[in-house]
Amino acid sequence: MAMKNTKIEIRSVNVTRYITPLREGGSLPALAEADDDFKYVLKFRGAGHGVKALIAELLGGEIAHTLGLKVPELVFANLDEAFGRSEGDEEIQDLLKGSQGLNLALHFLSGALTFDPVVTQVNEDLASKIVWLDAFTTNIDRTVKNTNMLIWHKELWLIDHGATFYFHHSWDNWEKAAVSPFPYIKDHVLLPQASLIEEINEEMIALLPNEKLREIVNLIPTDWLQWGDSEMEAEAIRQVYYQFLVLRRNNSNNFVKQIQDAQETLV
Repeated sequence: MAMKNTKIEIRSVNVTRYITPLREGGSLPALAEADDDFKYVLKFRGAGHGVKALIAELLGGEIAHTLGLKVPELVFANLDEAFGRSEGDEEIQDLLKGSQGLNLALHFLSGALTFDPVVTQVNEDLASKIVWLDAFTTNIDRTVKNTNMLIWHKELWLIDHGATFYFHHSWDNWEKAAVSPFPYIKDHVLLPQASLIEEINEEMIALLPNEKLREIVNLIPTDWLQWGDSEMEAEAIRQVYYQFLVLRRNNSNNFVKQIQDAQETLV
């Protein structure tokens, strides 16, 4: 069943309080409060992979949402230049200083539990959609060691898409990356349950028409596309992301077949 085609809107908030670092994340995200009185998991532009990790988080999260999967609300989070001056930890103060301006945050799911594949069984349809998503977005996370899924109100929620679209860290031969299978899918925590991957492929493709992919890519703030390591203009970079997504969707059979091949090795 096709989902209603609704326009994606992302709210903007101002961060008002840094609560605590979340040290389980490699990029040192933080729990913070914003001027709408909600708590958020804040991802910083000044962290390791910079704005590319924020772009990956934004694209991966909104694609997951478009496919009907549960993702915490994403918001643009503005960090004032005065923010964090009183922070005692030097590493965190440097991170806050390097993250002034527009960052990305996810609504904090208070009381959520980390997904444990031993405890929670995921049905074949949902597992197949999540595995398809992660092969499409080339998500190297979502392994047994790092499931990046939460159980909240008895439902499965997807978090942490900052490791998707890893081609953009080298930016070489993105066309080849777009049509390549995805070898890391063999380590996906839900691979054994994803037995309907071929059946849901057309459904997933139908939910990602060109205009929807264009809309998602257009969400990337131009400010995040000013890369010091590239001579490309911001809009040219944006166009590469769009073309990558279209090409990958059009060649989904490449990664669907690899998912099936990886499943055969499990038997």
